[in-house]
Amino acid sequence: MILLFNIGFLEITWVDIIDITLVSILLYQVYKLMRGSVALKIFLGILSLYLIYLIVRAAKMELLSIILGQFMGVGVLAAIILFQPEIRKFLLLIGRTTSFNRESFYNNIFLWKRKIQKQELKLNPIIEACKSLGGTNTGALIVFSKNSELRFYAESGDLIEAFISKRLLMAIFNKYSPLHDGAVIIYKNKIKAARCILPVSEQDDIPAHFGLRHRAAIGMSEITETLVLIVSEETGQMSLARNGRISHNLNPKELRTKINEYLLEEQVVKKESGAGTLENSEANTLGIKEIKTSNPS
Repeated sequence: MILLFNIGFLEITWVDIIDITLVSILLYQVYKLMRGSVALKIFLGILSLYLIYLIVRAAKMELLSIILGQFMGVGVLAAIILFQPEIRKFLLLIGRTTSFNRESFYNNIFLWKRKIQKQELKLNPIIEACKSLGGTNTGALIVFSKNSELRFYAESGDLIEAFISKRLLMAIFNKYSPLHDGAVIIYKNKIKAARCILPVSEQDDIPAHFGLRHRAAIGMSEITETLVLIVSEETGQMSLARNGRISHNLNPKELRTKINEYLLEEQVVKKESGAGTLENSEANTLGIKEIKTSNPS
């Protein structure tokens, strides 16, 4: 092995550099797959516990090392049980040879080749489509994600990767369409997938008049950082679910306001920490003139 340099008593070779690079890429890909789901918090908890175990063992704290060592001894088995759905989907993703031929796969690995493009989310087609669907009592379920592709849930449906349009949304949720049963995922101004399966909430205090569509929206908002729009099939009313809570019977103006608040939340926080408030000129560049909060009826 060719020695590169020493750090104290450690000898760093080319093999060590390659090893660290490959592990970094693997951890980044695992983080990207888990981002936006509750599995990421569990993974960080297990990783923190393992780091504590290494520190305790290095400090030669025998009793604490034995106790934590018992957890680490069954760590692999516990991880397989806890992350069974994620591991299954991760292996399916690797097994698809076509995934390795896509340009996006290489862009995710070679970060310096990635081109960051800012795209505004076009709300008009979404609002107009929901108004039309509500007017005909056609049910709809739309998931908005601002920082994650939600690949786990997108893979459960049919990938579309199409730009947003009113006619496309109405065609998807048409009662006679094979794609209407399930949710649509919207990410970066594109319809990522349709007919997606969402987790159902297990809350006991959900009102009885909320059906399975509303329960799926609440469940999705509980375990991911998403905003979920529901159009009721029974009443045609529009609702939004976020963080396990639902805002019911919203009009189009309230709907637009709450979606804009969700999409601009991180940008407003950053702006307030640096300069105080979001200027009107900057808000106009994002297609928003005014943001008002309103109480759901």
